[in-house]
Amino acid sequence: MKVAIIGGGLGGLSAAVTLAKHGADVRLFEKNDHFGGKMMSVDEGGFHFDFGPNTITMPEVFRDVIRQGGLDPKEELPFAKIVTHTRNEFHDGTTFDFSTDQTYMKQQLKNFDPKGHVMYEDFLVEIERLYNLSQKHFLHRTFNGWSDYLSPSLAKSMTKVRPLESMDHFFRRYFSNPKIVQSLNRYSTYIGSNPYQAPATFSMIAHLEWNDGVYFVRGGNTRIADRFVKAAENIGVSLYSGTKVTRILHENQQVTGVETDDGDRFEADHVIMNGDLLQAVPELIDSEARRTMTNRKLKGYDPSISAFVIMAGLDTKIPRLKHHHLFFSSDYKKEFNVLKNGYYADDPTIYICTSSKSDYSVSTQGDNCFILVNAPALKQNDGYDKQAYKNHIYDRLQDAGVPIKDHIQVERVWDPADIESHFGAFRGSLYGPSSNSRSQAFMRPFNKSQDLDGLWFCGGSTHPGGGSPMVVLSGQNVANEILGKLVQIE
Repeated sequence: MKVAIIGGGLGGLSAAVTLAKHGADVRLFEKNDHFGGKMMSVDEGGFHFDFGPNTITMPEVFRDVIRQGGLDPKEELPFAKIVTHTRNEFHDGTTFDFSTDQTYMKQQLKNFDPKGHVMYEDFLVEIERLYNLSQKHFLHRTFNGWSDYLSPSLAKSMTKVRPLESMDHFFRRYFSNPKIVQSLNRYSTYIGSNPYQAPATFSMIAHLEWNDGVYFVRGGNTRIADRFVKAAENIGVSLYSGTKVTRILHENQQVTGVETDDGDRFEADHVIMNGDLLQAVPELIDSEARRTMTNRKLKGYDPSISAFVIMAGLDTKIPRLKHHHLFFSSDYKKEFNVLKNGYYADDPTIYICTSSKSDYSVSTQGDNCFILVNAPALKQNDGYDKQAYKNHIYDRLQDAGVPIKDHIQVERVWDPADIESHFGAFRGSLYGPSSNSRSQAFMRPFNKSQDLDGLWFCGGSTHPGGGSPMVVLSGQNVANEILGKLVQIE
């Protein structure tokens, strides 16, 4: 069996490893010079930055791919856990830390949120329940057509994961302090969505950080992508970097292979598209061959939010900064309304990851500050000025007592336009369709094409959704589906 994979992100790499392990002839094509997609290493002037992700959860998902590639996951991926992992700081200077240390959490909640102090254990149980249901019925399956949604077990489980409630409403069941709710609502941005619209189902993300834990990889989280490449090569995958696929070949509604930008053609029984399908499908498949994925339908999806990113290497260390540090806006709901209308927030929530606080090897001198602000998906310019907005963020941090702009040695700035062009992201969005409606949250584009036999989709724009562990599972699910079909045929 020959399989061509378009896109060398984590989803494509994980699918490649599983398929090659079971004897498939796998060729993976990546248009950029690096593999890993948004898990991209940025190294300059003695500073290392993980473009994404900065927060790692579900390490067992990554270890499993390494294991399938015939490597030792403990040796290849030295995960380290941060017990008290995120500092949430608010406009009045108060702070609240997220931690897996339950004693510490209850100590904080006792005075900060008396209701939360009483409800804390109940909250942990409920978010674990949401996660376990998702793990059992949703995360490890593909959705190949409408009939898959008619599964009785799936329908029953769907009624138990709070699909009709928003994340914000769910968190308010357990906490009364608006600052605690605001810090929890940020989990919606992990899937590029709005907490006042996204279903409470995704509150399970809190389980991963409050119960299981937040991790990082020594030497940089991008080591995950590097080791995925090593596993793929070890198991016999043919990897092509700097090679853009320009067309998916097909005949009689069956894929036959791919064509690259230099005119080479590669035969394939199956093609897996790993990337933002909202962008890639119209680029790679003739419109006449797309009865269901029409241009109009694809453009009709509400895109997830994007990001404005500053990577700043400093000539000093700022002691008050933690590994993960949030400076929240004064009005979170207003911030998301502004983003929804396609504008940049004047009072944005600012996230800073300074991974050198936990791993000194990634910065030889001062702090390596990865600064991220939520940004709208691309539409019109609307007066936006990249340089001015960067300076605005620096000024906001200066007001908060973080003098980053006075100590910059290295600086790289990315905005939604850069994300769109470099990663082929639809309107610069981070995860394809948002989860701001129940239809887009639970009925994302199928993993199997309805138009061409042998065409499959994995990555953040399809099931099970955005975020590095989900993307890896997406690739695994598609690979196992292909292998399962072949086993039945044989």
